[in-house]
Amino acid sequence: MIGRIAGTLLSKNPPLILVDVNGIGYEIEAPMSVFYNLPAVGEKVAIVTHLQIKDDAHTLIGFSTESERVLFRQLLKISGIGAKIALNILSGISVEELSVLVADNDAIALTRLPGIGKKTAERLIIELRDKLSAIPSPTSTAPDASSSQNPQAEASQALISLGYKPTDVSVMVRRVSQPDMSVEDIIRLALQARLNP
Repeated sequence: MIGRIAGTLLSKNPPLILVDVNGIGYEIEAPMSVFYNLPAVGEKVAIVTHLQIKDDAHTLIGFSTESERVLFRQLLKISGIGAKIALNILSGISVEELSVLVADNDAIALTRLPGIGKKTAERLIIELRDKLSAIPSPTSTAPDASSSQNPQAEASQALISLGYKPTDVSVMVRRVSQPDMSVEDIIRLALQARLNP
């Protein structure tokens, strides 16, 4: 099992990160929460990973903190939730926010995440209620305020890749974007606004 990758960040194009480790490039799929904390391309990075093995592919999935990885693994145990939906959940909500929604039995807020319907939200609450206390407290680095030629366009593309409809994405991005905002800030605020309209 590959549990951690440390090396030089070669590229960050949501949902994929490419990390060079002694000349070998590891492609890692990651939720948007990871992108908020990445350093600039060319700098050193360490990612906690989960190796998912299927008949047709071996996929490395990366996380900023151990708490995110533990939550991801708990989500995979829930019927009807695969890696894609689990990554969408982690992209749209923090471990702490999910804990609050589960404790409050707030299925309606959970249905605002892409790929989560009412039944799945209810199942999430039932399955996670007793397990969230076992998740370690998160630690993360400060977000990297990376510059971009067109942050709105990059943020929109990332949100579309998470499963949001292009028409919804344009509204989400337009509502939150301000001049000089980074791609990561636009995505984070857009997702927060979607969860708390």
